[in-house]
Amino acid sequence: MEKVIIDTEYITLGQMLKMTNIISSGGMAKWFLGEHTVYLNDEEENRRGKKLYDGDVVNIPGQGEFKISATKNGQVDVH
Repeated sequence: MEKVIIDTEYITLGQMLKMTNIISSGGMAKWFLGEHTVYLNDEEENRRGKKLYDGDVVNIPGQGEFKISATKNGQVDVH
């Protein structure tokens, strides 16, 4: 499982796809989510604006599994 480290309260699913280089631009998020199955915490999710918080797990079959990990005071919170 790959960690996606954020320094904000949340990021959107579209931002996460771009951060992990699954898509090359934010504009591709809608297309990608329409063509691929994406799971957020084991439930299917297709909204690019869906907020992802510390501890959330995104699974994209064929692409990998990603865990959102927020930093606190510059330190990564260990789950």
